[in-house]
Amino acid sequence: MLDVGRHPHIELLAYSEVEAVEGSAGCFTATIRKKARYVDSAKCTGCAACTEVCPTIVADRYNENHSTRKAIYSWFAQGIPSTHTIDTDHCRVFQGKKCGACQKKCEAGAIDFEQRDQVIKLEVGAVIVANGYQVFDPSRIPEYRYRDLPNVVTAMEFERFLSASGPTHGHVYRPSDLAVRNEIAALEKQEARARRGLARFEEKHGQSSEAFYQQQRSGGQPAEADLQQWLEKYEEYLPLKTRLDALQEQAKTIRTAKKLAFIQCVGSRDLRFYPFCSGFCCMHSIKEAIIAHEHDNDTTSVIFGMDIRAVSKGFEEYKVRGGNKSNINYRRSRVAEIVSDANHNPVLVYEDTKEQRVKRETFDLVILATACQPADGMADLAGVLGIDLNQFGFFATSPENPVDTSREGIFVCGCAHSPMDIPESVAQASSAASRAVQAVTQANLLTVV
Repeated sequence: MLDVGRHPHIELLAYSEVEAVEGSAGCFTATIRKKARYVDSAKCTGCAACTEVCPTIVADRYNENHSTRKAIYSWFAQGIPSTHTIDTDHCRVFQGKKCGACQKKCEAGAIDFEQRDQVIKLEVGAVIVANGYQVFDPSRIPEYRYRDLPNVVTAMEFERFLSASGPTHGHVYRPSDLAVRNEIAALEKQEARARRGLARFEEKHGQSSEAFYQQQRSGGQPAEADLQQWLEKYEEYLPLKTRLDALQEQAKTIRTAKKLAFIQCVGSRDLRFYPFCSGFCCMHSIKEAIIAHEHDNDTTSVIFGMDIRAVSKGFEEYKVRGGNKSNINYRRSRVAEIVSDANHNPVLVYEDTKEQRVKRETFDLVILATACQPADGMADLAGVLGIDLNQFGFFATSPENPVDTSREGIFVCGCAHSPMDIPESVAQASSAASRAVQAVTQANLLTVV
C-alpha cells in the first residue's frame, strides 16, 4: 500500500464514493464524492495525540467489536493515507455537546469541524471494480449459536485475536474471559468511587464503615439522617465488592484457549445460502491453526468438514505439515449443533461420517469458517456503474471474457467477481489492468511504448 501511495502515477482518493459514471469506453466521466474527514490530511501527521484526549469511546469494527476506539480514529495503523477521521455519529461536537479536545490538542492545526464533502469529476478511459467481499453472517444458521454463545467466533474475529495489533495482542483469550476482565475494570472504577464516598463518612465519624455496619446490625446507635445515608451507601457497596472479589478470583484461572475447533463451510456449499465453495476457507483455517500453535505449542486444533480442499500449488503439503507438526486433526464430519457447558466451553455435537457415529466433544473456542458473500452495497454500485449482477449478487461476466462486465470499458477483479484467494485475485487484477489498457489504447488515449 505504501508503494501505491508513493507512486507518481497513482492518485489515491480514500474515503470516497463513486456517485455516477457517464460516457462510454475510453471517455468516461466519473463523479466522485470525497467525504469530509473533518481532519485536513495535508496537515495531519498521524501522531494520534487527538485520540489520546478524545473522551468518546466507540466499539472498534476493525477488531470485530472486541476492542474500542475513539470518536476520532484511523481505521487501522498501516492505512494509507496516514491520517485520522472524525466519526460524526459519536463525536460530541457533532452531537451538539461541548468538547473540541482534539482541536485544542492538535499542534498541526489539522482538525476542521467546518470541512465539507467535495464532489470531483474525473475523466477516465476505463474502470476496474475491486470492492472486495462480505463475511457471511453465521447467526443465520441457528444451530451454531453464533452471538448466543460467547466462545463461538468467526474466522475473521479469530484472525484479529492472532494479530499483535489486535484486541488481545496476539494471545488467544476467549471472549467470555475478555468480558470478565472488562467487567472487573468497570467494577474497579465503581468500587473506587464508592470507597471515596465512604471515606468521607469514616473520616467524619472516626470509624470504619465495616465496624459501623456491624454496630448498626446489632442495634447500636440510632439511625440519624447522616448515619442512615452512610448505612445506605455501605449496603450499596457490599454487593459491588462481593461481585468484584468473585470476578477477581475467577480471573486468576483465566488462560489462553488451547483446544480449538474449526467448522468449515458455514454458509458455503449449502443450498440454503451459497451452493458454491468459497475456495479459501480450508486454507485459512489451516493457516490460523498453525499460527495459534506457533503462539502456544500446547494448542491443539480439530478441523471439522466434509473434506479439505487444498487444490493449489503447495497447499496439500501445507495441510500435511499442519497435521504433522502443528497438532491439527482433520475430521470428516457434519456438525449438528453447538451447546455450552457451565464454564462457557462450547460443546460440539457432530456426526463422524467416517465412523458413522454421533459424538460430543468440548472445546475452549469454536471458529466458524464463514462463506464469502457479495459486499454490502454491490447492488447500488451496479446501478451507479450500469452493470449487471449474477444470481448470487457478484458482478456478472462471461466465461469467454472473465474480467469484462456487461458494460464495455468497465472491468472487475477479485471477490467482486467471485470468491477467490489472494494469489488468484492478484493474477486477475493484472488481467483486468491489461484489459483496461486495451480499452484506453483503442480510444487513442494512451500510447503504449
